Amino acid sequence: MSTHHLAGKPAPKSILVNVPELISAYFALVPDVSKSTERVSFGTSGHRGSSLKRSFNEAHILAVTQAVCEYRQQAGIDGILFMGMDTHPLSWPAQLTALQVLAANGAEVRIAADSGSDQFGYTPTPVISHAILTHNRIDNDGDNEKKLCDGIVITPSHNPPADGGFKYNPPHGGPADTDVTKIIEPEPMQFWRITLLLSKRSRSRRHSKQKASSCTITSRPMSTT
Repeated sequence: MSTHHLAGKPAPKSILVNVPELISAYFALVPDVSKSTERVSFGTSGHRGSSLKRSFNEAHILAVTQAVCEYRQQAGIDGILFMGMDTHPLSWPAQLTALQVLAANGAEVRIAADSGSDQFGYTPTPVISHAILTHNRIDNDGDNEKKLCDGIVITPSHNPPADGGFKYNPPHGGPADTDVTKIIEPEPMQFWRITLLLSKRSRSRRHSKQKASSCTITSRPMSTT
């Protein structure tokens, strides 16, 4: 096997991703529901895409996390949801969005904290599986009533740095099979409603900025009499 010509060398600037651009696009760009490439699509172990291509944006995570919450309710999963993320730039905003939806649905969530700070920490994917399996083997409150746990992993695995990924792990600890993903993959109409709301929010923000930029502020000395 030949050695890559960049092995052992600092990465040239030309191949680095623009992290601020990626994160800005995550919140600012709204997918076009009419395009299949911009909708939520669970392939091999989860949904993956890039914010710059409108295939991994806030709308996707809002929709699929809400679908996970509804699936949990239908399946009687009311234990802890373990969530972890990797170091891809889009993982941080995606976990933030997912947490907001989970909190709104009253889910109990455990995430890793960064050592010595109040920021998110990083979690290897197998740790989430191990936590799910470990807790599902333990009787809660000692009364033989088990609250099933599950998890979410925010990672596109081996995909390029510009990509993001979202995976759901049901109580068996491994990746969700098609019988689950076909339920938590948002319907086009549900996804459309979310993108519509985000589009309205985006237009409202632009309108507010335009109004603010057109304001004239005058300053006069205060009278002392």
